Amino acid sequence: MLIVQKYGGTSVGDLERIRAVAGRVIESVKAGNELVVVVSAMSGVTNSLIEQAEYFSKNPNGADMDMLLSSGERVTSALLSIALNELGYKAVSFSGRKAGIITNSVFTKARIKHIDTSAIKAALKEGKIVIIAGFQGVDEEGNVTTLGRGGSDLSAVAVAGALNADLCEIYTDVDGVYTTDPRIEPRAKKLDKISYEEMLELASLGAKVLQNRSVELAKKLNVNLVTRSSFNNNEGTMITKENGMEQALVSGIALDRNQARITLRNIEDKPGIAAEIFSSLAGANINVDMIIQNVGTNGATNLGFTVPENELNQAKNTMKDILGDQVLLESDSAVVKVSVVGVGMKSHSGVASTAFKALANEGINIEMISTSEIKISMIVHEKYGELAVRALHEVYGLDK
Repeated sequence: MLIVQKYGGTSVGDLERIRAVAGRVIESVKAGNELVVVVSAMSGVTNSLIEQAEYFSKNPNGADMDMLLSSGERVTSALLSIALNELGYKAVSFSGRKAGIITNSVFTKARIKHIDTSAIKAALKEGKIVIIAGFQGVDEEGNVTTLGRGGSDLSAVAVAGALNADLCEIYTDVDGVYTTDPRIEPRAKKLDKISYEEMLELASLGAKVLQNRSVELAKKLNVNLVTRSSFNNNEGTMITKENGMEQALVSGIALDRNQARITLRNIEDKPGIAAEIFSSLAGANINVDMIIQNVGTNGATNLGFTVPENELNQAKNTMKDILGDQVLLESDSAVVKVSVVGVGMKSHSGVASTAFKALANEGINIEMISTSEIKISMIVHEKYGELAVRALHEVYGLDK
């Protein structure tokens, strides 16, 4: 089998952890597999590099930041290759450039355009273990680029897709995908399988196991993903196509604490006002989530929406620039988003009412609601977030 393995920052957190990863890689090679390994920077390295840049500038040039931040993953890839060679296994370390990962030119959050796999394939043909620095590539002008936070997941999935690998294993400090965060609900259960669609929803709704862009790409490229722990030998969770899987009514409950709500009161109720507001937010690269607009009365209406909490001030400033003094802007960052996810919702009724009753029984007021075919999301006060997760986890029988 051709396997792509990815090891996150905690898995390669120090030299002893890199040695442990080398041992796991060797086990896979001894089992007869061809191996490509994608690595993150060692724990804390990326944050340290950011702090060093901020010593000189709070707004450094994006190209310089990518040159700086990409160094962390290159260090890890070189160290792992050195460790493997010393143990008698032929290995070679590649930067994103050497691995042929070509991106666009959006610095600090580039997107992969294509991968020239010729160098990787040549090294595999020579019987070598290929170690690739994740999180990075180059644009078509040769500039170093990075893929954004969690980008090593994306690197691994993209490489697996380009190589038509049999499997892509994502190693982290947790041993799979759980029905909810076990730190909130100790009775949470690990899932054996989950669909791309469900994992994509959970990843985008606050679950930290996988970067959502990597799940989206895995679905597009039909890459079978397994997420598992590098700290034990437990079976992980397979993320794969929905077809042929038992469709549980609900697969998981997610909690997103990075939420803030904005309410605009007394907006002029006229065609195009919503387009003007949300176009301005899009132009400022602010991600809007839930949207609620009331029925207008006396020529005015109210509009509410949520944004990431870390973008709240920017969103408020953007609104003040385009709205007149007559519009009242209110904001609240003491909110969280609780979401119920499951492909079984497509064919079952009553899922939403069950959620609403469960929160009502706990005295939790729902401030906003949004739904999709496989998701129900609710905004509640932050002090009720964990209680809401536990109540929903129990009412859907996810602890069984």
